[in-house]
Amino acid sequence: MTDEEIYSRFMDWLKESWIGLPDSEFKDEMIRQRFSVDEAAFLTGFPFRKTPLDELAALKKMTTEVLAERLDSMAKKGLVWKEMKKGKMCYALNDIFFSLYRSAFWPMLHTDHMVQVAPSANQYFLNGMMDDFGKVEAKGLRTLPIHETIQPGTTVKPYEDVVKLLDGFEYFTVSACPCRQRKKLDPAFKDSDQPLEVCLHFDDLGHYIVENEMGREITREETEVILKKAAKAGLVHGLSNWREKPDTICNCDKAYCLCFEPYYQLDHHKSLDRSNFEVQTTAETCKGCGLCVKRCPMEALALVDYARADKTLNKKARVPKLVTDECLGCGVCVIKCPTKSLTLVPSVLTVDPPQSVYDWSSRYMADVKAGVPKKRVRN
Repeated sequence: MTDEEIYSRFMDWLKESWIGLPDSEFKDEMIRQRFSVDEAAFLTGFPFRKTPLDELAALKKMTTEVLAERLDSMAKKGLVWKEMKKGKMCYALNDIFFSLYRSAFWPMLHTDHMVQVAPSANQYFLNGMMDDFGKVEAKGLRTLPIHETIQPGTTVKPYEDVVKLLDGFEYFTVSACPCRQRKKLDPAFKDSDQPLEVCLHFDDLGHYIVENEMGREITREETEVILKKAAKAGLVHGLSNWREKPDTICNCDKAYCLCFEPYYQLDHHKSLDRSNFEVQTTAETCKGCGLCVKRCPMEALALVDYARADKTLNKKARVPKLVTDECLGCGVCVIKCPTKSLTLVPSVLTVDPPQSVYDWSSRYMADVKAGVPKKRVRN
């Protein structure tokens, strides 16, 4: 069998995963860069569900010892999942989104493979990979409000209260932001000046990451420090968009985040899903510096004229106003306001995220099957 035939069969198999393998002129090159010929041949037909090692050994007609050694090396590359489940070591083939846009670029230590994969991964991202994401209503990440920007005494749902969320985790880890990392390794893109080691993962996913050298274990206190650093830098907290056992808090930037980039570059109708909060301005105390406008990742704020008798605090007589309905309720504008003239307040309309990752993926596949692109309406 030729290399071309091996890759073709492997790509046909990847299409069977829940997320599929979107077509693109850059798809073949991306697969060749991410997977060797031997890996593609070996992983064709490999289960996407978590399967015990002894069952896989029978499937592959190999001893468990030899098979485990081979699979462990692929887990180190982020190509397969590895997890102890009910006393048995289990493995599964990772879908293309996980293996290309997450695990490939989590490690802080660059490898030749990462440098090789980055350009084709970037080309495929905006030219095929994200096409189906433009059809879905529930995005993969939901905005988590910055804790300090919510007024004391405000009722906050558990999935939007970062303190309660962290209380629910037992294992904390941090990795590189894979979005900024793959741009950093691609000469076609300008390196970001935003913090890099800010991608937070928890419990089962955290163990997988640390055990396969894609990140490091940290304490809860270190997690809180990273969140505060990210907030001050203007990054949006993006939480897994389901209520049961979320495992990720991204810290997203406007330029390179996998949610923001399609919003601005492909006109997707949303970036992250919004929180149940929105920004409120107090014109009387605002000094019109415009910092909030610069920090807003959705370009939802603008300075407008404001007339009052006493203009000593605001010599420019300009104050921020929401000029679109795209506010994420993230608190990025609020956290750095020098006069505390911005706050987050509960939205009138409350929207709960899907209950579980299964519910979220079911909604995703239903929307993709419906096939109706949801386009951004530019102001």
